[in-house]
Amino acid sequence: MKGITDVGVATVFEHYPEEYRKPLLALRELIFNTAARLTVVGELEESLKWNQPSYATKVSKSGSPIRIDRFGAEKIAIFFHCQTTLVEEFRALFIDVFDFSKNRAIVLDPEKELPVNELTFCIEQALTYHKR
Repeated sequence: MKGITDVGVATVFEHYPEEYRKPLLALRELIFNTAARLTVVGELEESLKWNQPSYATKVSKSGSPIRIDRFGAEKIAIFFHCQTTLVEEFRALFIDVFDFSKNRAIVLDPEKELPVNELTFCIEQALTYHKR
C-alpha cells in the first residue's frame, strides 16, 4: 500500500473508526492501483477537499477528482464531481450493484466486500473523464 504523505489526510484516516478506516483504505489503494495502470493519468495528488481524502490528476488533468469518506451514520462513499455525467453513467450500468446518492456518489456498506471490478471501472472512468 502506498504511504500517506499528506499529514492532513493521514490524520483523517487515523480518526475513522476501524470499521470505516479499513474499507476506506481499501478504496484508496484501489484508486492508486487503478491510476498506476493508466498511463494517461500520471501521478495522483492526494489532498483534503472538504475534509475528505481527495485524489486528482493534477499533472495530466486527464480526470475528474475522486473523494472518499463516511456517508451518513453507517455507510461509506466514493464521491465524484456532481457536474459530470459519471454517476448517471454508473447508475445505468450498475443499478443492481451499487446504491447511489443523487449525482454525487456511490454508497457502499463497509461491512460487505467491495465490488472491486465494478469500482475499478468507475475509478477508471473518473480518472480519464477529460480524455474521453
